[in-house]
Amino acid sequence: MAEWIGTERRARRCYGFDEIALVPGLVTLDPREADPSWRFGDMTFRAPFLASAMDGVVDVDFAIAMGKLGGLGVLNLDGVQARYDDPAEAIAQLIQGDVAEATDVVQKLYKAPIKEHLVAKRVEAIKKAKVPCAVSSIPQNAERFGPIAREAGADIFVVQSTVTTARHESKGYKPVDFTRFIKMMKLPVIIGNCVTYDQGLELMEAGAAGLLVGVGPGAACTTRGVLGVGVPQVTATVDLAAARDFFYKKTGRYVSTITDGGMRNGGDICKAFACGSDAVMVGSAFARATEAPGKGYHWGMAYPHSSLPRGTRIYVGTSGTLEQILFGPAVTDDGSQNLMGALTTCMGTVGARTIKELQLAEIIIAPSIQTEGKIFQQVQRVGMARK
Repeated sequence: MAEWIGTERRARRCYGFDEIALVPGLVTLDPREADPSWRFGDMTFRAPFLASAMDGVVDVDFAIAMGKLGGLGVLNLDGVQARYDDPAEAIAQLIQGDVAEATDVVQKLYKAPIKEHLVAKRVEAIKKAKVPCAVSSIPQNAERFGPIAREAGADIFVVQSTVTTARHESKGYKPVDFTRFIKMMKLPVIIGNCVTYDQGLELMEAGAAGLLVGVGPGAACTTRGVLGVGVPQVTATVDLAAARDFFYKKTGRYVSTITDGGMRNGGDICKAFACGSDAVMVGSAFARATEAPGKGYHWGMAYPHSSLPRGTRIYVGTSGTLEQILFGPAVTDDGSQNLMGALTTCMGTVGARTIKELQLAEIIIAPSIQTEGKIFQQVQRVGMARK
């Protein structure tokens, strides 16, 4: 419901993860009997998690490790992986400088030309390990890299920018025609990012197999501060899930909605699914894995922009292996490890056997959910109060 914010101007109230909570179900379930798997096209993923297409998170080795654990790592074709024969050397330069120098360093590193043979080489290396391969590019590069990735064996292609719409206008370049591009690719195409019902519906009508939901919530993203643009993730996810369900009733074709960014711990991830997500894309949590190429450093995809960076380099540290972060055992008390354990335990608590049933969990507005009774954690900065 919209509220008046001034003379003849109304604004809709939107919600983020800290403002809601899930209500326990009338019937509870043994978490071991919950099935959180995600079916996408003809593929089934044991873990409904995508690792973000960020250079500090996913390289070839990380994508392989993620695939073997039942998730999906998305490799960024616009980053260092397709610009340098040895991307690890470029990343080492980026993470060694101090914060004041980092923006200049990353801008210079990302000016190197993208080499098409490296696109194919990275895809082939992932497929050689017999795991699903997903790669990402911005819309302007999709028609150039898409066919190369497809011929090399990619299973999923992701077209991703800060905000992506089915109707983009420009006099300076030819916008991608998503309907034509998706038909040409002949493999599932995920498009992002979007945050509104109408945006999502038009992208589904263009043929998207999945949509990434979120503008500016990522830990390393500064879009909301630089541009003032964004919608809190709870509202964005609910709106896109509504568009998905309407589109399914209308056409019989199911399009996965994937909440991307803004989830700090297992609790946020569980809320994302309850709000309607079919899978989640996570960056900072996986940047903390020992397998992550950033060695505990994390930076956003829009950070290298030559004139208006919308990101920063942050240090998240290294807390454990990728397997620990996904499946435990957890050695931290802040919900950043054993994310699958958190998800299945939440499903058991609300009585959901599948993700589709979790999407029906009761949600309440609860702005005190993060602080009620937590005075000692706040004072000592442990548990839920750890930043």
